[in-house]
Amino acid sequence: MKDPNKEVILEVKNLRVEFGKKRKDKFVAVDDVSFHIYKGETFGLVGESGSGKTTIGRAICRLVETAGGDILFKGQRINGKISKELDKELTRKIQMIFQDPMASLNERAKVDYIVSEGLYNIKNYKDEEDRKTKVEKALLDVGLLPEFASRFPHEFSGGQRQRIGIARALIMEPEFIIADEPISALDVSIRAQVLNLLSKLQREKGLTYLFIAHDLSVVRFITDRLAVIHKGKIVELAETEKLFNNPLHPYTRALLSAIPIPDPILEKQKLLEVYDPSCHNYEKDPPRWVEIEPEHFVLANDEEIEEYKKRLEKGKVEGLNG
Repeated sequence: MKDPNKEVILEVKNLRVEFGKKRKDKFVAVDDVSFHIYKGETFGLVGESGSGKTTIGRAICRLVETAGGDILFKGQRINGKISKELDKELTRKIQMIFQDPMASLNERAKVDYIVSEGLYNIKNYKDEEDRKTKVEKALLDVGLLPEFASRFPHEFSGGQRQRIGIARALIMEPEFIIADEPISALDVSIRAQVLNLLSKLQREKGLTYLFIAHDLSVVRFITDRLAVIHKGKIVELAETEKLFNNPLHPYTRALLSAIPIPDPILEKQKLLEVYDPSCHNYEKDPPRWVEIEPEHFVLANDEEIEEYKKRLEKGKVEGLNG
């Protein structure tokens, strides 16, 4: 159920993405995925490598074609064939921050051109002076000096290069940003700086984020709601703290159990859960997407729904007694 008091900026309905043209080569990367993102929130999408999370982000950005389902931005369908005017509008309003700050920047171009690329594409500046002013502001917004505009990407550290990537997205004045594992290629000491920068920019500019990651400890710090994806299907979705406190699906529990604990003694004692898909008995009773409690969804069949409800009740009783 959607919150009637909040504005939905993006909605994904029964999304399907396939790779390979021939039937025998066909690979389903995203299978019947649905979720919505409220304006101003940070929505997290987590899962292991190859689960389909980046493909979803690229489908929203129109970088990969969809085989089925709908992607709605502010109520308007944006996947499939669209008008040139809408395409231009989406280029400005939806931006992406890529995972590898070195691979996503043109090594032969100066920072001035890299950050301006989007402006050149949609001619979103009055004259050369206006363009340079916008580049300076975008660099300052991400904590870089305007004189950096005359340098090349190889002259910067990983954290600085990622800031250049963020500036390239910000200069378009977007409403919605897809951050595809924006800190996974960075040193641990730099990660917090980039996360704090993203949070600061969200507050100042009213941005909405789709934050794609595989590191759950990071996701807990930055997201409002969280969806867990496994092999192209979302298996659980809830408010971030609710998901961390009451994980229901075995895959979610396995991911959470793998989070490192900073205390070496506790780390040795912790019980690591391993997800085995054969634990589900879906032959006679297939799973369905269920709202198990308000704003907490899980992929489960009737037998699992009963088990999850009991677990939630037990958790509430223990919470009251504790």
